[in-house]
Amino acid sequence: MGERSPVVEGLRAYGLIAGMWVRSGMTYRASFVFTVFGNLLMTGLDFVGILLMFSQVDSLGGWTLPEIALLYALSVTSFGIADMLLGSMDVLGARMRDGSFDILLVRPVPVLAQVGADRFAVRRLGRITQGAVVLGWSLAAVDADWSAVKVLLVPVMVVSGAAIFSAVFVAGAAFQIFAQDAAEVQNAFTYGGTTLLQYPPSVFGKDLVRGVTFMLPLAFVNWVPASYVLDRPYPIGLPGWSAFASPLVAVGCCALAGLAWRTGLRSYRSTGS
Repeated sequence: MGERSPVVEGLRAYGLIAGMWVRSGMTYRASFVFTVFGNLLMTGLDFVGILLMFSQVDSLGGWTLPEIALLYALSVTSFGIADMLLGSMDVLGARMRDGSFDILLVRPVPVLAQVGADRFAVRRLGRITQGAVVLGWSLAAVDADWSAVKVLLVPVMVVSGAAIFSAVFVAGAAFQIFAQDAAEVQNAFTYGGTTLLQYPPSVFGKDLVRGVTFMLPLAFVNWVPASYVLDRPYPIGLPGWSAFASPLVAVGCCALAGLAWRTGLRSYRSTGS
């Protein structure tokens, strides 16, 4: 048989490691159920805050509650998928400090698969579930002129958004290698990014919107394609075709994140601990 490609080997290793953590987490079923339910409630507090805000106002930045609920749901669901798959990468700095990262380097398994699947937690399904529920409600409540293209664009946004957030997780982990930790910086772009995208671009300054469109293209998670679905003006006057660019942006982000990760690994110097 021919030798497996690095990608296939990485996915296989990821599945084996993640499966091990799933079996470990399912040992105590009652604890698992309560943890998932608690995670769902905690992540739902963000949307409760939005509901409370709309109990006092009719719109925010010209956007209605169902429209903002759509932005919220797309952001939370996409981020939830990425967080479940790669959310453990923010502990990379701690691994480098205690020397356990060196152990991963000598194993005959892709390092990215090991770090990404480390402490894989099914409890993070709570965030995805909560986002999916709000997404279903917002799609039914929003006043949009639906077409086949717009309907198909919804799952494309979720998948592309998850890929973009995943790329940010990987790039953030690569930065931790250079900076010898800085997990807080990574969290600012991951957790901070999903919070930013829960609100319409019209409430932010143009410089910030430009930054999350061209520098760190989080706007393609929901702002840009959702503007097409809702027949709203595109952020900072982007052309109409940009609504369908999310998959290309996701591929580009993943390629750059992969390059940053490989560069980080090559430059890594053990702490000696």
